[in-house]
Amino acid sequence: MKTSKRINRNNDRPMAEINVTPLVDIMLVLLIIFMVTAPMLQMGIDVNLPRVKAKSVDVAEEKLVLTINAAKEIFLNRSQVPFADLATKLEHIFAARIDREVYLRADRNVPYGYVVEVMAAVRKAGVDKLGMITEPPQETR
Repeated sequence: MKTSKRINRNNDRPMAEINVTPLVDIMLVLLIIFMVTAPMLQMGIDVNLPRVKAKSVDVAEEKLVLTINAAKEIFLNRSQVPFADLATKLEHIFAARIDREVYLRADRNVPYGYVVEVMAAVRKAGVDKLGMITEPPQETR
């Protein structure tokens, strides 16, 4: 009678083999899922940014981003703030911070005058540096 077990000829013990193919398949599927969903998690409020040529800024820590969408709604990072409360809110935030830096994202359809009013309120709140976030221009071929 033949045995169906594999036998190691050296020690006469059954060989234990692990099939890693299912593990690799699962890990590749998870990698693809994370690669697809990660860019979606970065975006916050949907704005149509203007396109200009500029040097990119390296950000080492979480910075304060002020966003103005097409409906003239103002957001500090992801929380909505009324224009009347903007300066007060920024003063409270910067009371505990050493870095007084704000990045401004404004939809290209927001009137220039409104963006300047928001910038003035930000400067009045004691912000030292005000950066503008834009998108690079599209390459035409």
